[in-house]
Amino acid sequence: MTAVALLNTDDVRVHFPSGRALPWAERQMVKAVDGVSLCVERGRTLGLVGESGCGKSTLGRAIVGLEAPTSGTVSLNGADMAAMSSAERVGQRRRVQMIFQDPFASLNPRMTAGEVLAEPVRLHALRKGSVAERVRELLAMVDLPESAVDRFPHEFSGGQRQRIGIARALACEPDLIVCDEPVSALDVSIQAQVMRLLRRLQESLGIAYIFIGHELGVVRAVSDEIAVMYLGRIVEQAPAPKLFRSPGHPYTRALISAAPIPDPVLERKRTRILLQGDPPNPISPPPGCAFSPRCPVAIDRCQVERPELETIEPGHQSACWRAGDVPTLMPMDLERAAAEA
Repeated sequence: MTAVALLNTDDVRVHFPSGRALPWAERQMVKAVDGVSLCVERGRTLGLVGESGCGKSTLGRAIVGLEAPTSGTVSLNGADMAAMSSAERVGQRRRVQMIFQDPFASLNPRMTAGEVLAEPVRLHALRKGSVAERVRELLAMVDLPESAVDRFPHEFSGGQRQRIGIARALACEPDLIVCDEPVSALDVSIQAQVMRLLRRLQESLGIAYIFIGHELGVVRAVSDEIAVMYLGRIVEQAPAPKLFRSPGHPYTRALISAAPIPDPVLERKRTRILLQGDPPNPISPPPGCAFSPRCPVAIDRCQVERPELETIEPGHQSACWRAGDVPTLMPMDLERAAAEA
């Protein structure tokens, strides 16, 4: 990790207590995030992908401060958030904001769009002049008319509500925005509009993003670098073009092969990798590599020894004992999949 990075997470773990089968039974822990270290540079986008339940949203909430890490550190501009005083933490937390997956559930139904946007401006005393003027600026930044000020969330479409969520995040003048599947609840045409808006805001404001999603095609379109997450851990990380061109982990290759291709002829011709079974129980993960029960190229070592992230080529890390063999053992038309996903 570099000292100049905007955000560093060092071995972050988030564990939750599970329910007891019997009142006298020992309470077990769900390891939602199990030792994640990431680095995000200013003005760049890190994509975070994986199956539902892999811990990517929990990690995002821990970065924003909505979940307290069980252990590990989250550092912004080199300062550990947990070591700050309450006053310092309030000032720093506005630097990291979040766009939520469900734009309707994330907005207060009793507040107008203008009130939603004015609240963080007043709370953090970010505007000495007219707050109403700042609200109008925020609406213009996300391509909403001034008339939206007096309308309630139920009066907007899903795409418009998500734009209000984006404007609310921008109201705090953040350095980093965690986008938690911000387009998954929207129609495809609206997804493209919101993604173009996010890219335009990044270019004009220099904001960094952590873009969480499970659709590789969507994540690839906005990300400079992609980290693949499985059962609470990062199993592969690389620049987006390199990850699609030469994935070093069998799980990543399976995700790429599952990404839909719009051309039905190419869709029928390509090789699809089907994983058997479900992800292991995060309460009691298997020894060794957590992916080994589903991995088609697992060896005996995978069953007993857990691989750590290792550099397999410059800028490309993979947590797999057979990272160098995966392209040979699991043939797939990568060029076509990468181009069409």
